[in-house]
Amino acid sequence: LFNGADLDGWKMKIVGHPFGENFGNTFRVENGILSIRYDEYGDNFDNRFGALYFNEKLSNYRLKVEYRFVGDTAPGAPEWGFRDSGVQFHCQPPASLEIDQPFPVSLEFNLHGGNGTDERPVGEICANGIFVEINGEKNSTYCTPPNIRRTFHGDQWVTLEIDVKNGHITHYVNGEAILSYANPVYDPNHDIAKTLIVNGDATVKDGYISLQSNSHPIDFRKIELLR
Repeated sequence: LFNGADLDGWKMKIVGHPFGENFGNTFRVENGILSIRYDEYGDNFDNRFGALYFNEKLSNYRLKVEYRFVGDTAPGAPEWGFRDSGVQFHCQPPASLEIDQPFPVSLEFNLHGGNGTDERPVGEICANGIFVEINGEKNSTYCTPPNIRRTFHGDQWVTLEIDVKNGHITHYVNGEAILSYANPVYDPNHDIAKTLIVNGDATVKDGYISLQSNSHPIDFRKIELLR
């Protein structure tokens, strides 16, 4: 999905800016790598969260992404922003995000990087406006950690995969299955998610994928889709 040369097929949405405006040159391609940077944000990140969206709605697929964290968190970012990002999927249409909406209705494969010492596992599921079933039970928290926990320190490249098939979803890290869940449905009490329910059917069948800009620099060198 990433051609290694430019952002063809992708458009961004950043808090406070209209869909398609690449504020601060946040999303850029350098030396064949898709980089997310904040060096033009000044001295305050100011909660200007964003994401880069692929332009096609997807349903059943396997997504493979190679990423690495680099550098320092943007000044003024929240403490949790340290080596934090995510691959969001089953996203609401990106053009429908409100101007100051920080995150889309979506599921997220959360990306964490270690601090060199502590455990900080990658691959938890964060669900915004969507419920899923984990081990047969509806998730009760915004984020749920993976069953198998792997922490990656430093600037090493890590490979993640998301397998989406007929309502069953599995997270992989470096080829190892770390978490599975199923049956995503929109939350009828979520202000935005409830507008995505059609004729009483809350089942989440498809959506867009995106790469978060959450305040810490991150690189992506491969973004591949198996349909």
